[in-house]
Amino acid sequence: MSSAFIQSAVILLREGLEAMLVIAALAGYLTKAGAGHRIQALYGGALAAVGASIVAAWLFAVLNSGEHSDVLEGVIILVAAALMLYVSGWLMVKQDPRGWQDYLAHKADSALAQDTVWAVGALAFLAVFREGAETVLFINALATTEGGWSAGLFAGLGSATLGLVVLFYFINLIARKIPLRPLFIITSAFLFAMAIKFIGEAVQEFQEQAMLPFTELKGVSWLGALGLNPTLEALSAQLLVIVFALATYSVIQRNNRLARADKGAVRTAKP
Repeated sequence: MSSAFIQSAVILLREGLEAMLVIAALAGYLTKAGAGHRIQALYGGALAAVGASIVAAWLFAVLNSGEHSDVLEGVIILVAAALMLYVSGWLMVKQDPRGWQDYLAHKADSALAQDTVWAVGALAFLAVFREGAETVLFINALATTEGGWSAGLFAGLGSATLGLVVLFYFINLIARKIPLRPLFIITSAFLFAMAIKFIGEAVQEFQEQAMLPFTELKGVSWLGALGLNPTLEALSAQLLVIVFALATYSVIQRNNRLARADKGAVRTAKP
């Protein structure tokens, strides 16, 4: 089983699963809010987003075909890594089920307040297309780092698609019972690891064009056997990102604790 097969399957499964969780949770919320008649618009917006994602993937492949550019590939990989880091952090912050439910309720209430099925459909479209656009970017970056659109990559996407069809059926049956916290933490960690790997790949693209120096570290040459970039420049960039991510997460957690403490103090002070 190739690396491209595993990575492409996991990327599509992760993005598709998150989109399905959002749609299933929103459908449940609309039912509770007495707006069950708008669920059809919700699913319609989601299907339109899937179609738009496929079109985006085709356009990306057509517009990016023909000429090989290490610089362009490096930029694409960096953008994909940045998106992965953002989504990874978002998932880690939203791992609290109460925070996740509040987030969904806010989105659904905003759509319902407009009193139109188009608002609900647009909400679903944006929620799913965000995942679809990320998938297009991630898969293209993966194809670049793995040396092209191989049979293993396509097989991974096909297997993931079948898996998502099965998951969609079961998610609609047990959506309210899915443990969100473990799911969010695991997928957040996976995306973070992928982003760190992509940063090393992007640095390598720029090094091949002599845009960055190449300082190989002998003590970590074994990283090359794992498909990683064993240079001072790549490892320095990756380490800086890791430290920045940990520091940012610590600040966010501290602010959340202070906000909860302030709310508790206000409740206690009320007569």
